[in-house]
Amino acid sequence: MKVIAFAGSLRKGSFNHGLVRAARELAPAGMDIIDADISAIPLYNGDEDGDNRPAAVTALADKVKAADAVLFATPEYNYSIPGVLKNTIDWLSRVPGGIFAGKPAAIMGASMGGMGTSRSQYHLRQVLIFLDMHPLNKPEVFVSAAHEKCDENGDLRDEKSREMIAAQLKALQEWHQRLS
Repeated sequence: MKVIAFAGSLRKGSFNHGLVRAARELAPAGMDIIDADISAIPLYNGDEDGDNRPAAVTALADKVKAADAVLFATPEYNYSIPGVLKNTIDWLSRVPGGIFAGKPAAIMGASMGGMGTSRSQYHLRQVLIFLDMHPLNKPEVFVSAAHEKCDENGDLRDEKSREMIAAQLKALQEWHQRLS
């Protein structure tokens, strides 16, 4: 099972990049998690859509097409999805063929606050429904007080959070099998 993982932050020491790294370490047998590098995706411009789509968007779209499922690790900015993640999704949603449609998805997130990206994840679920994806409902992964659970590089060290990620990835694998 091939999973493409989007970390919704460009920050070098991002806690959410740390969640993706932890997910790669904790993936169940038979699951391969690859990174979706969103750093080269330009701001969406409808004039560049269609045949003029930027190469970075086309390359990322090809990776999404090849994936069996999608993993999102999102911070929460102003109670919602970070602009860089939403921008990437907006670009990819305009690639012909509905490349997200029918794919199972899991959402996790880390923040320094006490709610662990719950509002951001709720907004992201709304976007995924529009894209005709199949978001996994449970188990949920909300890593609150991430600055206390991650090291200086953003790597997740909290064992309980790591267990939640492992459980979510197993459930994603089972969800993919049910949908296939």
